[in-house]
Amino acid sequence: MFDKLTQHGPLLVVADRPATIGALSVAVARAAGHQVAYLPGPAMRRIADLYPGRAKTDARDAFIIADAARSLSDTLRPVDVGDEALAELDVLVGFDDDLASEATRSANRIRGLLTGIHPALERAIGPRISHPAVLEILSRCGGPAGIAQARRRKLTAIAKAHAPRMGDKLIDAIMTALAEQSVTVPGTAAADTVLPRLADSLKSVLQQRKQVAEEVEGILYAHPLAGVLASMPGIGVRTAARILLESARHSVALICLARRRCDVLLCSATTPTTATPKPLSPLPRLDNHIGAPPAERGAEATLDASRR
Repeated sequence: MFDKLTQHGPLLVVADRPATIGALSVAVARAAGHQVAYLPGPAMRRIADLYPGRAKTDARDAFIIADAARSLSDTLRPVDVGDEALAELDVLVGFDDDLASEATRSANRIRGLLTGIHPALERAIGPRISHPAVLEILSRCGGPAGIAQARRRKLTAIAKAHAPRMGDKLIDAIMTALAEQSVTVPGTAAADTVLPRLADSLKSVLQQRKQVAEEVEGILYAHPLAGVLASMPGIGVRTAARILLESARHSVALICLARRRCDVLLCSATTPTTATPKPLSPLPRLDNHIGAPPAERGAEATLDASRR
């Protein structure tokens, strides 16, 4: 199709989502040596409000994109290496969001299970359930019954291997919590087999998040704006990546909206007015009657009539 269109002149390929459903078309156009640009989705939706009709169809969207590329060429952005980096960053950030949701679900499952069979132990390790030392203890020893059967020396060695400073305090809190409950709740034996699997699953998800963070950091610091984002206090790798993605999505939309507003204001300022405004009719004078009681108004009217 591109070869047939080039017979009519230079070809400009415009897409609104070059990183998703338009990725193949963009790749083919670039491989054929054609100029490629894209119109961001928010900008396209704002431009669509200027056209009649509200139907959401592919034909209408294609017409709006083509007309915007013809008349609003400054709203287009070239698909360069930076945009490819942003596309990769978008995929990694989306995957990290999925991993964060999975980590939250696994942590809630562990805490919910501990709350049902041993509330005191959940209060001791629940707030630190994602800590490597806590996860390693649950993975190697199991639930409350397995931890109670393990020796203190073993628990301390596991804790100090992953938390050298807080290892002793963590084991003291666990031992104190185990001593607070002497009744075995039904389901404790099954929890000793389930909790290690949940702990291993949570450890795997957290490890994947670390790997994704390293990949995001590598792509982020290659971007020209990485130095600006890194200089802001309290901005980490994940937050900086999200700021970069959101700014890239909305910057062109704001520029397009501002340009259209300036065009409308300029058109309204330069359009001459042909009709002369009609003067307003004078208001009746009510100075003598405002605030006066009805009886006084009637007396004043009678006095004026008698004077005439």
